[in-house]
Parts: sequence; structure tokens; C-alpha cells
Amino acid sequence: MSMQAEGASSQADTSVKHQLVKKSGIVLTDQQRLAWLRLIRSDNVGPITFRSLINHYGSAEKALAMIPELAARGGSSRRIRIAKTDEAERELETAARFGGRFVGIGEPDYPPALRAMEGAPPLLAMHGSGAVATRPALGIVGARNSSVAGSKFTVMIAEAAARAGYTVVSGLARGIDTAAHRASLSYGTLAAIAGGLDQPYPPENIELYKNICSDGGVAISEMPYGWIPRARDFPRRNRLIAGCALAVVVVEAAHRSGSLITARLANECGREVLAVPGSPLDPRAHGSNGLIRQGATIICEVSDVLEALAPLSQIEIPFSGSVGEEKADESDAPPPDDSDRTRIAQALGPSPCDIDDLIRFTGVHAAAVHLILLELDLAGRLVRHSGGTVSLA
Repeated sequence: MSMQAEGASSQADTSVKHQLVKKSGIVLTDQQRLAWLRLIRSDNVGPITFRSLINHYGSAEKALAMIPELAARGGSSRRIRIAKTDEAERELETAARFGGRFVGIGEPDYPPALRAMEGAPPLLAMHGSGAVATRPALGIVGARNSSVAGSKFTVMIAEAAARAGYTVVSGLARGIDTAAHRASLSYGTLAAIAGGLDQPYPPENIELYKNICSDGGVAISEMPYGWIPRARDFPRRNRLIAGCALAVVVVEAAHRSGSLITARLANECGREVLAVPGSPLDPRAHGSNGLIRQGATIICEVSDVLEALAPLSQIEIPFSGSVGEEKADESDAPPPDDSDRTRIAQALGPSPCDIDDLIRFTGVHAAAVHLILLELDLAGRLVRHSGGTVSLA
């Protein structure tokens, strides 16, 4: 359960020496930002589809114009809703009214570790300090009904990590999340939000949320302003926590808790998973003890966290998946025809399939396969899974 650095130093250091990923010089124009927001708010356009569209057509504006045709080729039985310009303009105005902004992937304020993750949000709503968002980060999650001991140890971890130069990332929930944010508030903490940035949850943490945004911290969300969080939105919030951090420490977690979802997502994207052991008699420790049994790094002292973070903070991950508005993909391959589409649709099924295997099995040119998958995706007929696999809906 770790993100390993080949040749990384094994000697612990309590200070951050390097950024995880070099900052990018990409800056969107106002027109590009508006088009990006329209594209990601349109039906059937998720982060991977967004990236494929812009990389294929060169810009969000050209991609928006092509969506109806692509969806029709993919077999869509209904008209695809494309976010209107005035809708996106209103959301940008709402963000500005609340003191927020939208940051595109690859722009300087975008969290570096997050942008290196598969399926990273192309646009983040952000309120607060971009500098805090770009520092190497430690995620801290745990039980909402945390124990006194669990909360106390969380404060110790968060304070030590913040003093060492790490941004403490959590989800603004009750219990462990609240303790982590409060302990690192004066250093700048990052809160990942499940709903819109104007809809922080839970209500008792609204004042804490305001303090985070106004006192040098930062809040992020991939949901629209005005979006009231639902139960199914919190795993997306957990994914932001996992993606922003070098490592995630679970202090207390029951079986089937949201903290375990964050740990799983962190492991899937190559982050280090750390867990604090607890009493076998305490239900709040069942999940975290289980993580240790599965191979998570055991944390018994604050220094254990800093030792785990030290080599990770020196890793430089190149960002190869840039979504820049440059020239469109150029390929000598002929465009796919109906026979190609039939072969791809017949080869796919309900079980996840690796795209490279699909290309080899069908014999269809790789560029054509990716375009056909894009058509199926926009038509709502494709499901994208972790690891880059796909299946039919």
C-alpha cells in the first residue's frame, strides 16, 4: 500500500525539500475557462472523456461543437444536453461573488499530486490560497464519532506535519477531520468539499470552513456552486483527498466507513496508506486495524508519519497527461467506419476490458478505437473503470 520512489533516501527528514510535481506554466484565457466549464458540465462528459475530447479536437470549443455528432455515432437515443454559455457565465459569477475561482488542470494553483492522478478533475472550484494547494500534502481521515485519544493523536500528527511544511488535507467532516483541520489551521489546511463551495457540510463546521478560506487555507470541489451534497458525492470528495496527498493516514475507522474508501482510493492511485492501530474491542478501530493487516504502514508515533513522508516529498512525478489547448491530435489512420464500430461494440461486454487488449483483439487502428470509445461514452453506452479499463453500460 505505497507509492515507492526508486532510489529514494531511506533517511528520514522532518522538512519538505522538494515539490512533488513541478508547477506548470499553463494559464487559461477567460474564453477557454468558460468553454472548459461548459464542457465538463455537459451530459456524459467526465474527466477522462473531457481530456480525450480536448486532446482529439484541440480545444473545448471545438469539442462542444462535435458532441452531438459523436453521441449520435455512438448510438445515443436522445439529444445530449450541452451546458449553455449563460449557465457557465452564471457559475463563474457565483464563484467570484463567494470569493472563489475555477482552476484548470495544469495551471499553477492546481494541486500537483492530484493532476498526476488518473481521471483528475479538469476544473476545480477553489476558494483560498493557491500556494497551500500546491505544497506536498498529507491526508488525514478517520471516524466522525472519534475518541478523545484518536482526536488527540490526530492533533499531534497534523501539527507536526504542518510545522514540517506539509499541507494537511481532510474532508471537513466531524471528528478526526475537524481535529486535523483545526490543528493545522494556522499553517494553511486544505478542505475537500463534497458539494458546491457555497454548500459546506456539516452545518456545525461552517465557521471552521470560513476560517480555513480566510486564514490562509484553501477549499476545493469539483461540484457546481449551489450543489447540495448527497451520499454518493462523498466518495468523490474522498478521491480528492487521496489524490491531493502524498500519503493518507487513517486514525480511526469502522468497517465500511468513508475513511476506508479514501484509503482504497489512495492505494489505487499509488499513495502511501498509513494507519493508527487501536483496541480490538473498539469498533472504531476495526477498519484501521484491518488496513494494517492488509499491509498499510503502522503509525505508533508522530515521527512514523514524518519518516514515511520524507522520501515521498522528494519524488518528482512528470505530468505527461497535459490537457492543453494546442493543436488537435494528428493521425494518418482513416476515420472509423460502421464496421469498425460494430466490431468494437461486439467485442465489449459487461466485464471490464483493457483498451490495448481491445485493439489487439479487433485489429482496429488504435486511434479509431479511442474515437469509437469516445462516441460510446458520450452516448452513455460506455463505463470507464479504474486502471483504464472499459465495459459496455
